[in-house]
Amino acid sequence: MDQQVMQKLKRQLEQELQEIEKRIDESERPQATELSNYDNHPADNASDLTDQLTEMAIDEHRGDNAEEIKEALQAMADGTYGECTVCGKEIPIGRLEAMPQALTCVEHAEKKEDNLRPVEEEVLSSTPRSDDFIELEEFGSSDTPQDKNQ
Repeated sequence: MDQQVMQKLKRQLEQELQEIEKRIDESERPQATELSNYDNHPADNASDLTDQLTEMAIDEHRGDNAEEIKEALQAMADGTYGECTVCGKEIPIGRLEAMPQALTCVEHAEKKEDNLRPVEEEVLSSTPRSDDFIELEEFGSSDTPQDKNQ
């Protein structure tokens, strides 16, 4: 890889790392909107909790990005930057320019499912079997005596 391109990518990674670390240092945990939960509406508590969890998720994402950048900078120092860590082939320069922290080629990049859906949906959307209801009836129902056929 051309040294000029390598230096450009290194500067870009270092600048990105500085920005991420600055944001992590400056991020503040959202404070509760009330001093006491005694007279606070449950929706206000839920809003506060949502804000806190959102900030925690953003900070975790920033931390993950910082780790990826540090790994890429270490690979530059080791002289292995630009080679796929899985297959050892050269990573295309276009990929490195688009994602300087990339340590794998596109073929070995972590696959993320496009459609992440809850597992329960698979069960709920499946067609019911004829014996499902019979199995459930063994546990009883909320039917009152007048609802049952006599």
